[in-house]
Amino acid sequence: MQRKKAHIDACIEQANIDRGIIVLLTGNGKGKSSSALGMICRALGYGMQIAVVKFLKGVQDTGEDTFLAQQPNVKTTFMKTGFTWDTQDQEYDTKKALETWQQAEQYLNDESINLVVLDELTYMINYKYLDEQTLLNAFNNRPANQHIVITGRAASTALINCADTVGEIKDIKHAFRANIKAQKGIDL
Repeated sequence: MQRKKAHIDACIEQANIDRGIIVLLTGNGKGKSSSALGMICRALGYGMQIAVVKFLKGVQDTGEDTFLAQQPNVKTTFMKTGFTWDTQDQEYDTKKALETWQQAEQYLNDESINLVVLDELTYMINYKYLDEQTLLNAFNNRPANQHIVITGRAASTALINCADTVGEIKDIKHAFRANIKAQKGIDL
């Protein structure tokens, strides 16, 4: 344990860069958005200013949306189309994705916002609703100390390369496949 402590202490000593980071949470498992919400709670604990942009689940009532609406330090923007497979209208979904991205860009240009969460953004890239290079440029030109958390399945190589921290959530088992509907407080 002493050797382990010395190693960890040395790593902490070397980590001396202080700047905003990009965290990417991807993979097929449940918990990407939930993990982002955990970071939101952590940031709220420090009195930080937060912007949350949801690109898919905008018409679904969730407990976290109710909670976040009560937080004075949190701004929220929802795409308000629901799941793209429900609308079956690519032109409409693309228009709504672009409108939502315009608000996200404003957050990414606002030095007063410490954390921007872009929930389910990977779908917008994969479905070609948004131009990936435009997104990457915005990420690279944000205020120096602003953090970004991006969630969604099937993250692109470019998005992975842009991120400072990447976590892949693996799907092992899910209640939905056992015909258990989404549960308040867990899934909603």
